[in-house]
Amino acid sequence: MRRVSLVLLALTSLTLAGCDALRDAFSPRANLVARANDQTLTVEQLAGWAGPSKQVPLDPVTLSRVSRYWVEYTLFAEALASGKDLRDSATAATAMWPVVSRLKWQRFHDRLAAGHTLTPQQVDSAYQAGQYRAFQHILFQVRPAQGGPGGSAAAATSDAQKRRQAEQLLPQARTAGARFAQLAARYSEDPGSKVEGGSLGLSTRGQFVPEFDDAAWQLAPGAVSEVVKTQFGYHIIRRPPLAEVRDSFRVHLQDRMATHSDSLYVDSLNSKRKIQPVGRAAEYAKAAVQDIDAARSSNRVLVKYRGGSLRVQDFVRWLGALDPQILQALPQANNDQINQFLKSLAQQQLMLDQADSAKVALTAEDWQRVRAEHDSTLAMIGSLLNLTSAVLHDSAGQSSSDRVHFAMGRVNDYFDRVFHARARFFPLPVFLADTLLAQAHWDVDEAGVRRAVERGQEIRADSAQTSGAPRVTPAPGPAPIDTTRRKPR
Repeated sequence: MRRVSLVLLALTSLTLAGCDALRDAFSPRANLVARANDQTLTVEQLAGWAGPSKQVPLDPVTLSRVSRYWVEYTLFAEALASGKDLRDSATAATAMWPVVSRLKWQRFHDRLAAGHTLTPQQVDSAYQAGQYRAFQHILFQVRPAQGGPGGSAAAATSDAQKRRQAEQLLPQARTAGARFAQLAARYSEDPGSKVEGGSLGLSTRGQFVPEFDDAAWQLAPGAVSEVVKTQFGYHIIRRPPLAEVRDSFRVHLQDRMATHSDSLYVDSLNSKRKIQPVGRAAEYAKAAVQDIDAARSSNRVLVKYRGGSLRVQDFVRWLGALDPQILQALPQANNDQINQFLKSLAQQQLMLDQADSAKVALTAEDWQRVRAEHDSTLAMIGSLLNLTSAVLHDSAGQSSSDRVHFAMGRVNDYFDRVFHARARFFPLPVFLADTLLAQAHWDVDEAGVRRAVERGQEIRADSAQTSGAPRVTPAPGPAPIDTTRRKPR
């Protein structure tokens, strides 16, 4: 009885271990890797691309990602071939979510900052108080000494020359009044300020290097300094009177107040909403970065706050809107850095929610910008595929199926050229891809991906053998030696 039980247990184990392989083998989709509506990517097709292409890793992660890219491009081409208007407002809004969100926050910021508009009397008071000051300067730049023989002597000569130039211009600068800006535009060697008439914007005490700062903050309105030496060279500094800079002084001061208000607003959010990353947030974020596709549907909470949370799927969505370098840097960041980053994303999410609650809308000019960027993206993808409405009209048949067939030929040709290093690959922008995927029936079959990996390895091995040895025509008859494998005695 015990013997029978052990045999049954062994057979059960074998059955369980092999069920995935058997299911794959007898599946009606055993030869498919991906499906996008009615279009399919076969195991042989994907393996035929990847197998001979030695720069492509033959592993499930890579080929699964390639399959998803194929799905996205297929949906784009299919939409174009079927006459769908990808330029409509709804598609543009979702595909351009990062731009729309940034503009929406800017409009919300403008609304918050509207309360900081200063009256003329307030501008007068702020200028007279002197906490914020406006300065102009003309710089005669001194280059640092170069190494090697004669470097110090040359630097000393250049230093003396620049000092003489500054001293020669000083009398004219002191009598120029408002024309000081013209002198700065003509003579200054500071490229950042000379185009602004030497203006350094609005500053507070201690903002500049000590030599410059000490001289500048002694100036009365309208006064001009002596020639001042700093590590950058020789300066002539002027503090313009309010009458000359009233508008710019007001704008810069309002910007300062708005920035301070933004900071207070974020601090208020943190205090009221109790924004706090969960205990293993950094670990979950790193895991999400390793498998972005799986993380797109994860509801695991990363940051809690009163009235809501930032989930893994929200985190992945934000990553698609940020600089790709952030995604590359996350695996090397420590837990404190990642937690702070997650907290900042939660703050941004809350601020957008606040903007929506306040019924903030984009202006007509904003929407014009959104549509222009969206149209540019569509044109770029169309050029990669050599597929546009005009091309479809001139080259494809009249029926919808003919146009889709033609468009799919362009998609497959593009991937073929990419794998053969005849074209550079560009993934579809994340939010455009997500928009297309949300409106389609699609999937990537991981079992099909595994079969494509195996088939690709076979093709690559055959290719290596073919290229590594000359072809030999077998002699007729049996092999001259027995090549049958036998067990060793």
